[in-house]
Amino acid sequence: MPKPIKRAFLDTEDGQILYRIGGEGEPLLLLHMNPRSSDEYRELMPIIAQKRRVIAMDFMGFGDSDKPPRLYSVADYAKTVIALLDELGIEKTCILGNHTGAFVSGEVAATYPERVEKLIVCNVAGFGEDGKADLMRRFDEGFKIKEDGSHLMERWLARSRYVGSAELNHRWILDDLKCFGHPLYAVWAVANYCLDAPERFKLIKCPALIIWGIDDMEEFERLGLAKAKDRFFLSQALPQAKVVEFPGGTICMMNQIPEEIAQAVTEFLDSPLV
Repeated sequence: MPKPIKRAFLDTEDGQILYRIGGEGEPLLLLHMNPRSSDEYRELMPIIAQKRRVIAMDFMGFGDSDKPPRLYSVADYAKTVIALLDELGIEKTCILGNHTGAFVSGEVAATYPERVEKLIVCNVAGFGEDGKADLMRRFDEGFKIKEDGSHLMERWLARSRYVGSAELNHRWILDDLKCFGHPLYAVWAVANYCLDAPERFKLIKCPALIIWGIDDMEEFERLGLAKAKDRFFLSQALPQAKVVEFPGGTICMMNQIPEEIAQAVTEFLDSPLV
């Protein structure tokens, strides 16, 4: 039987954070991309929960967490991760982060090394100055409520090439719509962090796994946001990291191929510390 995943809220000085939790054993914290929520891990969590205690949070400003009272930085998001770990009595955990979640998980490992046992970073793009500016412009244009409702169909069509199913696209759009009419907190956070990321990631000393969805990285290049080859700054910053690539892995890969990702994650987490 699949392990039940429950939902709960953490009260912080900036508002409530929703998190999902299930399973028993050694903890694994999952951090989502922008503009998703912990729903990004709906398929992966029950698999991991068969052997571990698994937690996924909605970042402030996303999903069912509150909107923060100011624009958050990646460092602010890292502090909320620590607040959740403290609430749950978790002194040390493994962390998996995807896209925005990968930047935040890297900052947690760099700033609070005593709290991170192993780190898994997925689909970190190397944006550069041009990508930083375009990232903010494109997302700002894409999340405005329009009087004729055309923004609804625009979001539906935005991922039609690779999302794979109407049901999954619907879930993505529900997360999208919770961001409309508000600042794009995580976009600003990553844009202000990405140029510092190579130096911040060099501070990470714990065992690390890098996961690439190749189609995901190539889609960023097709969109003109980041060159696929620029992602290798991460391998240079984390020379100790193992690398796993999924050639067909899209931006939806956590939902589309959870069994394959769970296998790679479990093998890494179960391997002895060296």
